[in-house]
Amino acid sequence: MDKFQEMRVFSAVVEAGSFVSAAGALSISKAAVSRYVADLEQRLGVRLLHRTTRRLSLTGEGEVFHSRCREILSSIEESEAEVSTRAGSASGLLKVSVPLSFGVKHLARLWVGFMAAHPQVSLDVNLSDRVVDLVDEGFDLAIRIARLPDSSLISREIATTRLVLCASPHYLKRRGTPLKPSDLRAHDVIAYTLLAMGDQWSFEGPDGAVTVKVVPRLRSNNGDTCIVAALNGAGVILQPTFLVEEHLAAGTLVELLPGFRSIELGIFAVYPTRKFVVPKVRLFIDYLAKSLAGAAWGVRG
Repeated sequence: MDKFQEMRVFSAVVEAGSFVSAAGALSISKAAVSRYVADLEQRLGVRLLHRTTRRLSLTGEGEVFHSRCREILSSIEESEAEVSTRAGSASGLLKVSVPLSFGVKHLARLWVGFMAAHPQVSLDVNLSDRVVDLVDEGFDLAIRIARLPDSSLISREIATTRLVLCASPHYLKRRGTPLKPSDLRAHDVIAYTLLAMGDQWSFEGPDGAVTVKVVPRLRSNNGDTCIVAALNGAGVILQPTFLVEEHLAAGTLVELLPGFRSIELGIFAVYPTRKFVVPKVRLFIDYLAKSLAGAAWGVRG
């Protein structure tokens, strides 16, 4: 019996959520997946999975065994990584979580170049502004845009950006231009729902820090949606340079209150705490940092 393969298949079923998906991920037949799991349960003398026509779920014994399997498989991966890191090779599936708008606008063009440089690596890119659990959801790394990264994870800053207050010329002609942060209370505001500081917008002005509570007329959990609304004259936005730089350069958006700068954000590659960083992760982060260096929207000086 191949105990390692049984653990590998069982973990794949749990993480994929079905026998069919696990079979696809492992490139084996569904029948083979079912046989491995059945043999494992028979050998252990316990049921590990509840099976229904709609979904799979772990039994109590299954939860304990899956946790131990994950530890063992992770340990094997780390051991292999220690050896392969010495050789500098990169291979296998790299599962990455990236923010939606940033991923589409600035990272999508980079995937092909990385795969061309590392033909033994395959990419699984998940686009979402949700903060994923890297370990529980099986991600190798995530790109996060924040003031400080999660302290429970290892991180590397690969770029920087800052939030810019702006509106369209059409809106400003109709509603006037705010001259100080407190003027924003009288303006239509388009707010990004997931902004960490919420409706308390902070700025650093000539006399120090200033915070104003805004009352959004429109909210969205997608930055591109906020920008399209602003371009069509719906109000004032506070969005990162990586999304508004081209519109500011074209004059379709105008920066407001230039004497009051909002917060700067780091763009971090984060990954689980491990003793050895597998080559595919290390080389991917190096590639992103090099590719984004000198971006027009980056914060310099």
